[in-house]
Amino acid sequence: MDDMVSAILNGSRRAVARLLTWVSDEAPQATTILTQLYPHTGKAWVIGVTGAPGTGKSSLVNSLAKAYRAQGVLVGIIAVDPTSPFTGGAILGDRIRMRDLSGDSGVFIRSMATRGSLGGLARTTRDAIRVLDAAGFDIILVETVGAGQSEVDIVRTAHTTLVVEAPGLGDEVQAIKAGILEIADVLVVNKADRPGATKTVSALRMMLEIGHPSARTHMTQHHGQLLQTEYPANRIHDDAPIWIPPVIQTIATDGNGIDELVNAIQNHRDFIQAQGLDTLLERQRIEIELHERLREALIQRLLQTTPNDYFAQVIRQIQSRQLDPQSAVNAILTSHADLIS
Repeated sequence: MDDMVSAILNGSRRAVARLLTWVSDEAPQATTILTQLYPHTGKAWVIGVTGAPGTGKSSLVNSLAKAYRAQGVLVGIIAVDPTSPFTGGAILGDRIRMRDLSGDSGVFIRSMATRGSLGGLARTTRDAIRVLDAAGFDIILVETVGAGQSEVDIVRTAHTTLVVEAPGLGDEVQAIKAGILEIADVLVVNKADRPGATKTVSALRMMLEIGHPSARTHMTQHHGQLLQTEYPANRIHDDAPIWIPPVIQTIATDGNGIDELVNAIQNHRDFIQAQGLDTLLERQRIEIELHERLREALIQRLLQTTPNDYFAQVIRQIQSRQLDPQSAVNAILTSHADLIS
């Protein structure tokens, strides 16, 4: 294990690949190594790329990676793919569009399967990010699966979130329904050479002017549950500058607009750090992750200690209207009070 940790800290691609496999499989040895790597994390800037299928997210990630490599920056890419219904693994569709990067030793690409996770990310995405962070990658690009309107988990993981739109994929109301005004730090209208691009850009800017979100100073847990956090003294004040997401036009396939996008990402990073929001947002990300991990661990422990016939009996009582679902949950929790003692 010590050899593996040393190899990763020295940037060994082979060690990184092996550990990422263990992380994806949730192997026990991965937890031990991640514990040793954690003190060496927190240096990389994580950029999330989300949007509907067909907007060109993979091509955009490919072009962004090349732009950062031109600056001499080490780039890690985590592409969250749909789960294969046959193997349970990632379909690897994103790598088809990132073949330009295959010969660059300064780029590491990893595909991860969602394996049933909602929100656009895999359950182990955060740990995979930490592996690349500890291995010395300066920029980590995380591309979500592109499943539709529920991909908001990326905002709880990335430092800068890009929401990618494209002309001709539906009316602009879809942008509101998808919640992009709340999760986007930068709006990208890709495939800007297509008809309707100007209209899409104008509509997005109008929405931002009508009701742009204030600088993101809090995030919510799943299902809208607000986390109770005592914010630090340097919390943003009402009269502080507000970050309004810029709308950048790109044509990812030929690199048009990529330099402007890189500048917009850097401007957002500078804003976060200048306003003292980096510490606040990191604290909230940690709190959200802690809640999620606790919930998963408690559910697993409860299921492991509850006989199957007990659940079957409860289900029958609910089905026969002898017991309502919430009362059943309360009864199960009461009988397992020792789990949290």
